[in-house]
Amino acid sequence: MQEPPESDRGGTPAPPDGADRAIPPGRAAARRPAPGGRLARATLVLLVIVAAVAVYGWLELRRDLRDLRGETAERLGAADSTLGQLRARTSDLDNALRDAQAKVALLEARLAESQSQQAALEALYRELSPSRDELALTEVEQVLALASQQLTLAGNVQAALAALQLADSKLARLGRPQFTPVRRALAADMERLKAVPYVDVAGISLKLDQTLAGIDALPLARDERLPQPAKTPPAADEPRWRRLAHDAWDELRSLVRIEVSDRPAAPLLTPQQDYFLRENVRLRLLAARLALLSRDERAFKADLTAAKEWLDRYFDTRVKNVQTVSATLAQLAGTPMAADVPDLARSLEAVRALRAAGERSDAPESRPARAK
Repeated sequence: MQEPPESDRGGTPAPPDGADRAIPPGRAAARRPAPGGRLARATLVLLVIVAAVAVYGWLELRRDLRDLRGETAERLGAADSTLGQLRARTSDLDNALRDAQAKVALLEARLAESQSQQAALEALYRELSPSRDELALTEVEQVLALASQQLTLAGNVQAALAALQLADSKLARLGRPQFTPVRRALAADMERLKAVPYVDVAGISLKLDQTLAGIDALPLARDERLPQPAKTPPAADEPRWRRLAHDAWDELRSLVRIEVSDRPAAPLLTPQQDYFLRENVRLRLLAARLALLSRDERAFKADLTAAKEWLDRYFDTRVKNVQTVSATLAQLAGTPMAADVPDLARSLEAVRALRAAGERSDAPESRPARAK
């Protein structure tokens, strides 16, 4: 590549004499246009692009930061409101906790007092009781007496069975051979109690409660509303006077209605009688529940039958909920109950006989002979 002439280089003066001799290759290369000029321009353009990208990214980052700050502020506001609610709830919980702690402290004090009284009674009982076996027999007799009262008063077979099992387990832990007749009597009474048919007292009571809750919503028979008779539409070409006469005739016919029914007329009740009727049905159902708890089958069925008769007589039996209540009462009235609940006389007699034998053996007149 040849060097451009003097005129092309901006009129630079000619070199002095002797300068046209051979120029070293490195100096000739320095005088040529720098091949890195394009590279510098490309680098400059690249730097400008990078700077533009950086500025754009900085702007985007700033916008994202602004959005993030806004979202953070919103979340902090929501967190503050939630924190306020939590503080209010915490305050309520603290108040409830203080009340509960006060109640627990009171219960603990009463429990400690009852425990101290029980400990004193047990200590006094141990001092008065001559032996551990007699103490066990006394406890078994008390348990059997309570179970017998449950059977007699409430017919609670499950509670009596649990009491017998508790007494038998207590005697079994002692392992005394003299307790064998008592355990044999307990086993016989437990078998008799297990043979008693089970009555779902809780389920029947729940059904009675549901029926009691819906008594006020049952419609009476006197409140029955007959459907209005269908009116025939007049013809399109019918004269106006005839249409007016037809409407007047329909109004006159609606004043008097005759119904042919296959059931007796519903009794008319005043609002006060309506109130007392519902209260009497409710009282009958409550009496039936009490009879159920006491296992009085005759009173239970009589109360349910009377309530069903009043329901069928005074209430609208065409309504579905009245039919449902009537069917429920009929179903409950047919619930079988045990005619005779067994007693615990055998177990009580066996325990009392064993205690009497122990008292005779520990009598004062028998101790000297035993001492000899």
